Amino acid sequence: MRFLRGPCQLPTVWVAAVCLLFVAHCADTATIVERLRNTIFPTTNHPIIFVPGDGGSQVQAKLNKTYAVHYLCEKKTLDFFDLWVNLELMVPYVLDCWVDNMRLVYNNVTRTTTPPPGVEIRIPGFGNTSTVEWLDPSMVSPTAYFTKIVEEFVSLGYQRGVNLRGAPYDFRKAPNELGDYFDKLQGLVEETYEINGAVPVVLVCHSMGCPNLRYFLIESRERTTVTKKPESGGIRSKAGKESGVASRENLGVVVINPLTVRPEQRSAPSLAYMMPDRLFWNSSEVLVSTLTANYTIADYYRFFKDIGFLDGYDMYKDTRPYMLDTTPPGVEVHCLHGRNVSTIERYE
Repeated sequence: MRFLRGPCQLPTVWVAAVCLLFVAHCADTATIVERLRNTIFPTTNHPIIFVPGDGGSQVQAKLNKTYAVHYLCEKKTLDFFDLWVNLELMVPYVLDCWVDNMRLVYNNVTRTTTPPPGVEIRIPGFGNTSTVEWLDPSMVSPTAYFTKIVEEFVSLGYQRGVNLRGAPYDFRKAPNELGDYFDKLQGLVEETYEINGAVPVVLVCHSMGCPNLRYFLIESRERTTVTKKPESGGIRSKAGKESGVASRENLGVVVINPLTVRPEQRSAPSLAYMMPDRLFWNSSEVLVSTLTANYTIADYYRFFKDIGFLDGYDMYKDTRPYMLDTTPPGVEVHCLHGRNVSTIERYE
C-alpha cells in the first residue's frame, strides 16, 4: 500500500456547500467551527444539516431468516437491533453473522440491490444529530463522528433538532438508489428553513456525502435556496475504495480479517461509485499491482473479472454517470481542508 504524503489534496471542482475535508483526523474542531462561524456565516446563525459520508450513518436490522451462516447467528429477532456500528458484533465468528446481515444482493436486471432474504434494514435518526454524532449508540469513543463539531455549536447557542439537524442514509448505496433519501432531504431542508425563520440552510458534508449532495443540489436547485459546505469531499482520495473490492479493508478494526468482511464490502454499490475515474487519474497510472498484473482505470473490467466479481463491474457502470457529471451545483461552496493525513495512492 502506497500513500501520497503531505497535506490532503482534495479538489473541489464540483462541490458546492461546506465540504469538511477531514472530519476527525485532519482538522482541529475549534478551527472548523471558527471558520464556519466567522467566514461562512458571520452575522446570522444559519441552521446546519450534517450529511455524513461512507460508513457515517447508523444501520439497524430486523431478522426473519430461514438460514444462518453460523450456529451462533440469530435467524429471528422481535425488533430492530443495532447493526452498524455495533462493536459487540465485530468479534470472530459473530462477525460472520454481521457480514451476512449487512451485505447486499445485486440484481443485474433491475440494476438495484436489496438486503438478503429475511433481513429488514432501516436507518435511524433522520432529522436529528444523535446518529451522526455517534456511530455506536453506546457512545464508545472510537465511534465518535460529528460529535465535537455539534457540541461546539451547542455551546454557541445552537439546538439539536432545531438548527442542528442530521441527514443519515444507507451509505452502502449510490445515488441511483437513493431517490427516497433525496426526497426526504429536500423535505428536511425546507422544514429546517421554515422553523428557523426563513434563514438559508447550510449543508455540511463529509466524504461520500459531498458527491451525493452535489447530485441532490443539481436535481433540486430550482426549488431550494441552500449554502453547501463540504468536508473531505475531494476526489483524489478515492483510491482506497479498491481495498474493499480487493479484500484489504478491515473497517478500521485491527482484529478483523479483511477476507471475512470482503463479501459485505464488495456488495455495496457505493464502493464502485467512489472508485477512481478519468477525472483525476490517467490511464497509465497504476492503482492496483499484483505479482502477475497491474491495473489502471482502463482495466476495470479485467480487474473485476480477475477477482471473480463481475457484479462489481456492473455496479461500476451503473454509478459512473453520477460521478462523471461535473455540473456545478449552483450554490455557494466552501471547502475546509485537512492537513498531514496520508492518502492511499495505490495497492501492491
